[in-house]
Amino acid sequence: MKLDIDFVRSQFPAFSEPSLQGQAFFENAGGSYTCGAVIDRLTRFYTQRKVQPYSAYDASRLGGEEMDEARGRMAAILGVEADELSFGPSTTQNVYVLSQAFAQMMNKGEAIIVTNQDHEANSGPWRRLADRGIEVREWQIDPVTGVLNPEDLENLLDEKVRLVCFPHCSNVVGHINPVTEITALAHAAGAFVCVDGVSYAPHGFADVGALGPDIYLFSAYKTYGPHQGVMVVRRPLGELLPNQGHFFNEGSLYKRFTPAGPDHAQIAACAGMADYVDALYAHHFTADAVPAVKGAAVHDLMRDHETALLVQVMSALEGRNSVRILGPTDAATRAPTVAMALNRAAEPVAAELAKHGIMTGGGDFYAVRALNAVGIDPVKEGVLRVSFTHYTSQGEIDQLLEALDHVL
Repeated sequence: MKLDIDFVRSQFPAFSEPSLQGQAFFENAGGSYTCGAVIDRLTRFYTQRKVQPYSAYDASRLGGEEMDEARGRMAAILGVEADELSFGPSTTQNVYVLSQAFAQMMNKGEAIIVTNQDHEANSGPWRRLADRGIEVREWQIDPVTGVLNPEDLENLLDEKVRLVCFPHCSNVVGHINPVTEITALAHAAGAFVCVDGVSYAPHGFADVGALGPDIYLFSAYKTYGPHQGVMVVRRPLGELLPNQGHFFNEGSLYKRFTPAGPDHAQIAACAGMADYVDALYAHHFTADAVPAVKGAAVHDLMRDHETALLVQVMSALEGRNSVRILGPTDAATRAPTVAMALNRAAEPVAAELAKHGIMTGGGDFYAVRALNAVGIDPVKEGVLRVSFTHYTSQGEIDQLLEALDHVL
């Protein structure tokens, strides 16, 4: 089964927007186009439901039901219970809330493990716990490949470690980390696991229940949705951590880590992401299935399409002496987020690509620690990053490669 790219692109208004014609979008790791189902739900909420939800009158009742629908349907796709999923203003903010909860639960002298491969969102808030007497250990990437070695993690684990934090894949290295293997190592040592899925989720929603981490985070605005952080906290950990919400919400698992009032409209609109998964599944398959199975099937369709395109990009770049690709060159083991160190500063190169209709960026992408670790100056050099997803077409890949020929 191959992904019907014409059907996919028909679900995104951006591809019929006149102002974007001729522009090939390759900064998807920074934020994706929004699918029509999300836009429709957001518009409906703002025009018909923009009142305080969960009261008896229709506009309020329906608004609350739509918020609950989003939570329930997205949780089902992710293979978790509905109240194990909560929303927040961003993934970074969600991690800050979690870090405060862990700070209250942990004792001085206990340890957490972070990586230098992460986006700062799943690194900085945890590192600040050192100010409270928590030991912070760094699982370091290979300075040549940028890859995390699970054997190095084993050397850091002991009875003091309460939490291990790492990315499903890095937003500059791109390598897909073996989440299940790493989670098993951490759990065997008695530690909880927090996985940053922000850079992986745009390429297919993960079955978090099957993968096994205690926390899984991603950003809806990178998975065709509104600007919300999506956070899964599994029940055993969620009930153990101190409540961070209002005291009277302590008994509600999904409210325990939402200290501020949620964005009702954006939460409701997240159900549009589930609508999109359902639409893709219904278009490509005839047999009905439970949400997690639908999510897995759509995930595989997306990944197969992306991998075929990524093979072409990696092949075109590998032969260039002036380009250093971060992470593995095997398309099957990485996401289509390709960061390149050049023999010059990256931001001006991105500006040159814009003249050829290529929308991309250059800089550090909040992965300052990772770039430093592989010997790239994040200020003076940075990296050129081209990132795409399943709605990218062959024609856009051709446009990218032609533009790179001109600019590089």
